[in-house]
Amino acid sequence: MKKTFLLMAITTVGISFGQGKMQYPQTKKGETVDVYFDSKISDPYRWLEDDKSAETGAWVKAQNEVTYAYLDKIPFRNELKKRMEELWNYEKIGAPSKEGKFTYYSKNNGLQNQSVVYRKDENGKEEIFLDPNTFSKDGTTSLGGLDFSEDGSKAAYAISEGGSDWRKVIIIDALSKKVLEDTLVDIKFSGISWHGNEGFYYSSYDKPKGSELSAKTDQHKLYFHKLGTSQKDDKVIFGADQKRRYVGGYVTEDNRYLVITAANSTYGNELYIKDLTKANSPIVTIVDNFNSDSNIIDNQGSKLFIETDFNAPNKRIVTVDAANPKPENWKDFIKETKDILSPSTGAGYFFANYTKDAVSFVQQYDYNGKLVREIKLPAVGTAGGFSGKKADKILYYSFANYTTPGSIYSLEPKTGKSEIYQKPKVDFKSEDYESKQVFYTSKDGTKVPMIITYKKGTKLDGKNPTILYGYGGFNISLTPSFSIANAVWMENGGVYAVANLRGGGEYGKKWHDAGTKMQKQNVFDDFIAAAEYLIAQKYTSSDYLAIRGGSNGGLLVGATMTQRPDLMKVALPAVGVMDMLRYNAFTAGAGWAFDYGTAQDSKEMFEYLKGYSPVHNVKKGTHYPATMVTTGDHDDRVVPAHSFKFASELQEKQTGENPVLIRIDVKAGHGAGKSVAATIQENVDIQAFTLYNMGFKALPKK
Repeated sequence: MKKTFLLMAITTVGISFGQGKMQYPQTKKGETVDVYFDSKISDPYRWLEDDKSAETGAWVKAQNEVTYAYLDKIPFRNELKKRMEELWNYEKIGAPSKEGKFTYYSKNNGLQNQSVVYRKDENGKEEIFLDPNTFSKDGTTSLGGLDFSEDGSKAAYAISEGGSDWRKVIIIDALSKKVLEDTLVDIKFSGISWHGNEGFYYSSYDKPKGSELSAKTDQHKLYFHKLGTSQKDDKVIFGADQKRRYVGGYVTEDNRYLVITAANSTYGNELYIKDLTKANSPIVTIVDNFNSDSNIIDNQGSKLFIETDFNAPNKRIVTVDAANPKPENWKDFIKETKDILSPSTGAGYFFANYTKDAVSFVQQYDYNGKLVREIKLPAVGTAGGFSGKKADKILYYSFANYTTPGSIYSLEPKTGKSEIYQKPKVDFKSEDYESKQVFYTSKDGTKVPMIITYKKGTKLDGKNPTILYGYGGFNISLTPSFSIANAVWMENGGVYAVANLRGGGEYGKKWHDAGTKMQKQNVFDDFIAAAEYLIAQKYTSSDYLAIRGGSNGGLLVGATMTQRPDLMKVALPAVGVMDMLRYNAFTAGAGWAFDYGTAQDSKEMFEYLKGYSPVHNVKKGTHYPATMVTTGDHDDRVVPAHSFKFASELQEKQTGENPVLIRIDVKAGHGAGKSVAATIQENVDIQAFTLYNMGFKALPKK
């Protein structure tokens, strides 16, 4: 239903506004026109989709020069950076895991760009196992995964270069740390799951034609790599004949079954198993449709334990025998409740981690389905972990909230004894701050939760600089977490608010569905209502409000600021999905259709998407808030062209003096693996830009 006409006439537009105070690079306009259901849609900045062109590279460089010249003039930017680095500079240690004769854990001494993997032997002697800081001189190559063979004698680790989702996998002898064979390349959206010590399963796409950072990838395949053989000889296990966008494979702890999941979108998957104890065993179908999310989380011999939302929107655990594994034979093991279940296993127990109004509570069960105890958490917040091998005697879990830095606790599941394993020494007085959960009313009457965090004694006079953060999509829940950047913001008198919008997973599948496709506007309405609540309750006012979100949350910010530009002073969309008519043309974007729908689905869906697509709803003559778009030039999840186009539209059509900048990290992707130095600088620039455009000439410490 779409036709594209590429007209060769090119016009050049020099942009200058803000009464001559702000000069932007010239961004040429092409005359590309797409036709959707007889509607002609111009796409003047289509040329910015070509991430390989010198012209796009020159545009990126020119935009960054303008952006950094602006940021360099903010008088308190260096002071902000100094405090951010001071607060960030504390030792961070990850939860340990036993592999073979060694205990492995990550550690960062404070400001290292990448955390280092250490290990201790049985005598407690510590040594560095892998140091990702040596992978590249500039800290832009990161560790993307590390997995060990059954006996711990071998390891495979993935690396990401420049933030790309494409990975390389390096196989080493874990004892000597020597590389065993050639590096595996072109691996994407994949775990590494060993079968004993002989090899491992991984997933990838065929390398796309054109740009690997933006070209469409939509046929995922599961491979097995046998040690000592060439990657070109790796066998395709699943996906050669069945075209699926996302395929995953993992081996059960007892090495008995290969579990395969297959999906075409970000919700709903097929489920299969293969008996690895029998030569040439068939792949057996458990779930043959995409109407539910189902996953095998453990087994006892042929008894499978499946986490599912089939006939249980809030999820449950069921059991079934592998000989007859179809859903009609499933039996409840842990029943669905009114709260959202996220289970894990370890030390011979199940841990039912529930989300209730966006915070955690955890129950421990034995393998007969009997409740053993509720795990007493340190406070109200988010707990995670509770996983390990069946033979483990001690498990570890993390706990954090908006005022409490993340700590790691050890747990003896047999006794229930829990104690602090690692508590960070952060120069932040948590006791001086408080979080308050409120429930506000959205446009259609829906009650939506929001947690507001600030320094105790903050005066509600409408003059507090406030960041409102949201996501609202893909069944993802925003639960309390600690952030050094947010701590600095609050030290400077800022309020930090997180709204749990529809589209997320905070209240299960119904909550998620209520923010998808033709109901996506609910998400924006929820966010707008959150801002209006903060203003009405005098936490802030429109002159002191910033809205922030990344990825799908970047779309949220883009849609909200174009629908209600009067509502906020600053807009901070990061790595956002901004062109809703073309998002499915890039990388794995077509897989997001469950949440968004596509412009090709129907005329009605096209009109709906066009109605909120940020790129298509920037209007000439409008006073938009001060905006700093952020993205990475290597983002192959949400390609930077989304942000490039949105910034270009805003720079051309903005009225008034509020700046519109785009800050483009080079050799950076969607966010994962970004160096500490780059992360600190990005947060400094965002906060400096925000406060400066709220009228502050110095840090507003209170």
